[in-house]
Amino acid sequence: MEPTMTNNQKEQDLSQYPYLDKGLEGIVAFSSRKSFIDGAKGELIYAGYNIEVLAENATFEEVCFLLWNERLPNKAELDDLQAKMTAERDIPETVYAYINSTDKKAEPMSVLRTATSMLADSDPDATENSAEANLRKAIRLTAKMPTIIAAFDRVRKGDEIIRPSKKGSTAFNFLYMLNGEEPGPKAERVMDLLLVTHAEHGMNASTFATRAIASTLADIHSAISGAIGSLKGPLHGGANTAVMNMLKGLDKDTDIVAFIKGKLERKEKIMGFGHRVYKTFDPRATLLRVMAKDLAKEVEMEYLYEWSETILKVMKDEKNIDPNVDFFSATVYYSMGIMPDQYTCIFAMARISGWTAHYIEQMENNRLIRPRQLYLGDKNLPWKKVEDR
Repeated sequence: MEPTMTNNQKEQDLSQYPYLDKGLEGIVAFSSRKSFIDGAKGELIYAGYNIEVLAENATFEEVCFLLWNERLPNKAELDDLQAKMTAERDIPETVYAYINSTDKKAEPMSVLRTATSMLADSDPDATENSAEANLRKAIRLTAKMPTIIAAFDRVRKGDEIIRPSKKGSTAFNFLYMLNGEEPGPKAERVMDLLLVTHAEHGMNASTFATRAIASTLADIHSAISGAIGSLKGPLHGGANTAVMNMLKGLDKDTDIVAFIKGKLERKEKIMGFGHRVYKTFDPRATLLRVMAKDLAKEVEMEYLYEWSETILKVMKDEKNIDPNVDFFSATVYYSMGIMPDQYTCIFAMARISGWTAHYIEQMENNRLIRPRQLYLGDKNLPWKKVEDR
């Protein structure tokens, strides 16, 4: 058992190293120029720009450039990045072969993790760790991840893989590969906005994993594979899948208020609510809330949005907890016809921009990450022969 400490005890023990901060809460592990979060205000900033400004004006490609270079691109730079990302969309035949041959019931995040790791085998910069090479690899990884996700989704449904398009945005291309037809402007815009809002979010578990792996001077593919493994957990990226599975378990006769209150009485966690950093409404949830309402109405699934709003009110009244980004993103994805077990993959498809940005930043002034642990076991035990134990 870990010792419990009051705030006063913790303050008193700060001079008595080592002391324990469970979950590293409040511990500053890195400095970064990539993003800033003010949990009290509900503010999220990417390299100087508020998320609301980016959501209204920026494309995902512009956000990628911003995170990698810490400034917005001019027209020529944006066109150049778009051309490079378009050219790098296809994946090696060995990765296609893996996707075609793996178990069709495999978890999409597991397939994504393995396929991403395989990309290192054919990357021309695999053993080069300069800033220029890492940026080239960041572009390749960001361009190829949608192809992996869409390819496996089609294979497991028994459909033929659609090779990536030579035109259009990342959002356009992903929906084209996923559905086999070119998306309309509204669908493309919704997907693009999802990518923008999920691109970066400070020192979360998967970003910490990226930088911890990077600090060993491991290659970027290893770091991103580790990040995907971290994101896979239901307390991180998998929460929106859990939200949708909860909503799918309801029907029009369900007393939503009684259902949620019952779960709270049984001490069951309501996924999609609360955040380690935000103490108010997650700004990304605010953006997705509007999107969820519009999309649910468009596809005649208003009940999903109405249930969500009811759950939101109960959680606020009963626990004074606000939703996070996962709560409304679940409804948005489902309204777009995307299966729940793909949600975390799309999260990774966006967050790859932030992960690679942090990898590049870690390489600029690297130091091996080596925290200490607080040992709670016995010491100096006497040895006993096996016959006497």
